[in-house]
Amino acid sequence: MKLKKMLYLLIGFLGVVLGAVGAVVPMLPAFPFLLMAAFGFGKSSERLERWFKGTRLYRENLEDFVSKRGMTRKAKIRIMLTVTILMSIGFVMMHAVAVGRVVLVCVWIFHVLYFVFGIRTLPANQTEQG
Repeated sequence: MKLKKMLYLLIGFLGVVLGAVGAVVPMLPAFPFLLMAAFGFGKSSERLERWFKGTRLYRENLEDFVSKRGMTRKAKIRIMLTVTILMSIGFVMMHAVAVGRVVLVCVWIFHVLYFVFGIRTLPANQTEQG
């Protein structure tokens, strides 16, 4: 059981590090790594989960989504733009792999549809009010 808890802790810390880098580096998306951190800490330690949820990184990038309220238009656009740029790079690099390009396009379309229709868009001032 301790090994499992250590693995979740490792996942949590790895997610925080990569999420923090992603919050600063425009080409690396922070969102999925911060979700990974929330999952890892949630499964491993109540104290670390409380700490993580109190960080500015969590509050600015995940809090609205995790509480199932939605995301602001700005957050949605930032995430969709980052993913689109990264997938475009992959698409260009796969010039000789037609199947890979088709898969990337399908994943990208699903991603955009999910963010547009699957996640509620919050007014910018609603996140500040709580």
